[in-house]
Amino acid sequence: MSLDNERNDGLYGGSGETRTRLPEGEGGGQDGYGGGRRSSRSSSRSLVTVVGVVVLLIAAIAFANRGDSGDESSAGDSGGKKAGAGPTAASGTKPVDGKTSGIPSGFAKSQQGAQSAAANYAVALGSADMFNKAKRDSILQVVMAPSSVNTFKTRLDKAYTSAFFKSVGLNADSTTPKGYQFVSRTVPIGTKVTNYGGNKATVEVWCSGLLGLAGERSTKPVTNSWFTMTMKLGWTGDDWKAVTHSQKEGPSPVPGDDRASGSDEISKAVEGYGGFTYAR
Repeated sequence: MSLDNERNDGLYGGSGETRTRLPEGEGGGQDGYGGGRRSSRSSSRSLVTVVGVVVLLIAAIAFANRGDSGDESSAGDSGGKKAGAGPTAASGTKPVDGKTSGIPSGFAKSQQGAQSAAANYAVALGSADMFNKAKRDSILQVVMAPSSVNTFKTRLDKAYTSAFFKSVGLNADSTTPKGYQFVSRTVPIGTKVTNYGGNKATVEVWCSGLLGLAGERSTKPVTNSWFTMTMKLGWTGDDWKAVTHSQKEGPSPVPGDDRASGSDEISKAVEGYGGFTYAR
């Protein structure tokens, strides 16, 4: 299990900043999150935004006028073995409604189902619950194939050490210091099937992640990172399960000029906005 720049087996890492623009005149950032200054590029960015909206409206009108072309090949899973990124439009297949220990389950045996499983498993493997031994073991029981559970338990137990907990701002026993809120959240941006056939599938999940300690005097403020998780899935029983998974940095977009939010705003956002069940 590596703790360097490459993120492996669900262990969170990376660098960057979580930035949210505040209205003019709001707090200048008196905590570890900083205030940031308003960029001189704001006017040009506003113009670009307006132009972008106009272009999107034109595209939407053109799409609406086009009507049904009769080509349904892009609407759902073709059932073939061709790998690659699929459209983000509705596929016609209903999302899963079952859950095991709070994690979505019961995915379809298809490329679409494999992508949905990988995205949801990425969320679980990048959550704050992974820093708690009992909760981590429960997550592994749900997302990993039975043949891989013990291997990953051993590997992650060696990685989630007291030193690692301290490096992200937690106490040595993985508990959160009083007066602070620990944040670890993974958000899938997109998925891509790179291999599919029979009872096996390999899916890449491009993600953005948040990690850090929210609090007025935090020396480990919540930051943003970008990474790609690769999962090899196997059809086990009646569901997809992860046989192996690994992570690497990027692709990372160029940071914008958004103003960094204060710790209180970050804490309220984490408490107020829940996660999603991902399905294509």
